[in-house]
Amino acid sequence: MNIKQMIADKQGTIVDVRTPGEFMGGNVANSINIPLQELEERIDELKNLPQPLILCCASGGRSAQATYYLSQRGIDCHNGGSWLDVNDYKTQTI
Repeated sequence: MNIKQMIADKQGTIVDVRTPGEFMGGNVANSINIPLQELEERIDELKNLPQPLILCCASGGRSAQATYYLSQRGIDCHNGGSWLDVNDYKTQTI
């Protein structure tokens, strides 16, 4: 299943891995902010979120790193790329 379909079906949780400052400047409605550098210390929190996790950031680079890291730890996650793209998918399904 692709990212757009997961969002349309309201599956999982959207996790923004940008810094808190970036997140405050704009984000996907109902997404949560867990910065890339905090993933390791917040792994239990991430494991308890409704999966799959749809990860996003500014351009897709950090979310790709997060996707690799979390998938290696058994978490069902997908790289959503830019938060703007994820936001577009979400607003198309409302």
